Amino acid sequence: MGSVVIAFESVLPLFLIIVTGLLFSRTRVASVLWVDVLNKYALWIGFPALVINSLSRLDELNSTLMNLVAVNSVYIIISILMAYPVSRLLRFSNLRRRTLFMVFAFGNVAYLGIPVLQNTLGDQILPVAAVLASVYIFWLLTLALVLVEVHGEDHFSPKAMFLRLTKNPLLLSVFAGLLMVVFQVKLPAVADKGISMFAGSVTAVVLFSLGVFMGFQKSGAWRDWLVTFAFVILTMVVFPAVYWLFLRKSSLPEPMVTASILDAAMPLGLTPYALSQQYNLDTPFTARLVVLATLLSMAILPVWIALI
Repeated sequence: MGSVVIAFESVLPLFLIIVTGLLFSRTRVASVLWVDVLNKYALWIGFPALVINSLSRLDELNSTLMNLVAVNSVYIIISILMAYPVSRLLRFSNLRRRTLFMVFAFGNVAYLGIPVLQNTLGDQILPVAAVLASVYIFWLLTLALVLVEVHGEDHFSPKAMFLRLTKNPLLLSVFAGLLMVVFQVKLPAVADKGISMFAGSVTAVVLFSLGVFMGFQKSGAWRDWLVTFAFVILTMVVFPAVYWLFLRKSSLPEPMVTASILDAAMPLGLTPYALSQQYNLDTPFTARLVVLATLLSMAILPVWIALI
């Protein structure tokens, strides 16, 4: 019962913010232009602040944490590459396949993952949660985005892609945070407080943006939602179950195994939604997946917590 309450208390506020954005768009208080502005704020300010704020809380990257990074990196890479066989099997368009590179790459390991891990495993798991969030962000913004670029409609230019990646604020924030950990750099109290305030704002901003976006979209046919449901089960149940079977034989400490599985079972994160808007991908599909996966997480996450 306790795990159900934890999941419900973690997810319900997220839905309330989405509904608020939905009401703003349906009543025409918000225009569709708000979505672009809010998403740019999240990508250029909010998300980078969240990454730096999380990583700055780490003391050091020891061998156990490095093993955690390696194991989860393998899982994320395999998950991203699964977009190829899944797309071929289901005969998806190139647009849907490019979207799946990000859908398979990133669960809501920050906004939902960190609170769930903290409530389930205690405050001592927070450094692990920060590392896991950074690993997911790194592979989303490197391998997943590279594949999105490679399979784009325009002529692929490695040099242009590299330049875009080096200017990506999210990726830069990951490297900045890691350098702070390696060289034990501590920010001044004033700067740290400001970054923390930006980091605390981004969850509400992106969820509100998602609600506004959904308000201007058609609800979709039942078949669209059925496909969405299938992908929720694939990403939150099937992939994590296979990963769990592997991790049970690993040398990782039990709390790290639990944290890794719970993060793998998180609903689709908000960053892929924001990036799908930026890269003109299948944004309606991504938005439906975020909403449905977040809703079903109130049932799926307690089951995972009870099992592991």
